[in-house]
Amino acid sequence: MKKQLLKAVYDSEEFRKKGHILIDQLANHLADKLQEKSKNAIYWNEPEEELKFWQDFLSTGDEKAMFSKITERTTYVHHPHYIGHQVSPAAPITALSGMISSLLNNGMAVYEMGMAPSAIERVVTDILCKKVGYGDASRGFLTSGGTLANLTALLAARKAKVAYDIWNEGHSESLGIIVSEEAHYCVDRAAKIMGLGEKGIIKVPATDGYEMNISLLENYYREATEKGIQIFAIVGSAPSTATGVYDNLEAIAAFSQKYHLWFHVDGAHGGAAIFSKKYRHTLAGVEKADSLVIDGHKMMMMPTITTALLMREGKHANATFSQKAEYLLTQADHEDWYNSGKRTFECTKNMMSIHWYTLIKAYGEGVFDEYVTHLYDMGRFFGEMVKEEPAFELAVAPVSNIVCFRYVKGSLDTEALNNLNAKVRQHLLEDGKFYIVQTKLRGVHYLRVTVMNPFTTSQHLRMLLKKIRTYAEEVSSQLNLTHRSF
Repeated sequence: MKKQLLKAVYDSEEFRKKGHILIDQLANHLADKLQEKSKNAIYWNEPEEELKFWQDFLSTGDEKAMFSKITERTTYVHHPHYIGHQVSPAAPITALSGMISSLLNNGMAVYEMGMAPSAIERVVTDILCKKVGYGDASRGFLTSGGTLANLTALLAARKAKVAYDIWNEGHSESLGIIVSEEAHYCVDRAAKIMGLGEKGIIKVPATDGYEMNISLLENYYREATEKGIQIFAIVGSAPSTATGVYDNLEAIAAFSQKYHLWFHVDGAHGGAAIFSKKYRHTLAGVEKADSLVIDGHKMMMMPTITTALLMREGKHANATFSQKAEYLLTQADHEDWYNSGKRTFECTKNMMSIHWYTLIKAYGEGVFDEYVTHLYDMGRFFGEMVKEEPAFELAVAPVSNIVCFRYVKGSLDTEALNNLNAKVRQHLLEDGKFYIVQTKLRGVHYLRVTVMNPFTTSQHLRMLLKKIRTYAEEVSSQLNLTHRSF
């Protein structure tokens, strides 16, 4: 067998040629979006239309145009008008570190399958632990996303706080965790994966400002224990994904210490504020947490998907997944931090540590301070702008880069206003000049902006608000006419 196809696949010169072309295309894309030569943040297509395009392209499209078509027919997260989901415009240098990871393909379950990235991961997580305020006993590791990191943290909490070995022996007792009703849905999902069920997820109502209502903690804890549920952990949001509001971590830490609970902080979005001199205060008390999650792909300019899970006492990380796999993981009489398969769900993970290391080495920690501070500044600026507009109202005064607001001018009832704001968001999506999202809070439909681009300015935000107002006034006048006709 001559293996002609395989030779073509691994041809280094062909790779070099295509790589240079692609880098040029991506650099042009970056310049085009950052300089707003492209007026749109998205060119919307219906799902079935997009599916048909790619079905046809597979058989009739020009292979040389494949990468450029993918780049063209997607969402432009590097455009300053992209202020939607919590995905950062990846720093261009991380495209290069991603290329290294993809080509070298070190699996990293065991040290010999990722020597450099394993050591680099230790360096990075030690830096993060120190930044949080943890001591020398702390440890961390990287994993594939906040959902997996939160689940891993809660498994560590159960291992540390429940007397019997559930991981190896199973259980029939009722266990539970305490969370805010505004906590990210992945916490709820993690608890159900762990077999806690609905009754084991003790949801504490939020205040009018959408943070966990600390004054209710004692009552909810007592009611759960009276039902025979052993509470082993409490989760604080830093911040809530929907509203961008931080829970009172200091108060939660005090409560967890009183009842000997594991205190976990879901800082997937806002944990990066540990780097911001101006906004570090939003995380007051985080150094008392037993564990903390920080997403690199949200507020640290990294590509999806990489998340740090940090633990104040590193010994708990090694105990979470205690099981035998002699062909990979030998028992050690010392801390073998370099065998990540002992601490993570993944038996294989990509070389994500080099994204973190590359940014720190190339630009220093100050780049994260600049990034987070600018985004939070813009979030608060936009909140003030909305407050000054009588046709709009905020769900809550923003404390981060997440802003929930809605158009309210006129005499429409709640249902009509919900429909109006939903129409506004759909119009923006189809128009494509700006990309924002939406959410529902206590039955009220809000438009939701998350400032993720460091080049989004006050001028962009003013343009957005003007665009929303113009369209909303047009639609609301039609709705009022329809309403009066009845």
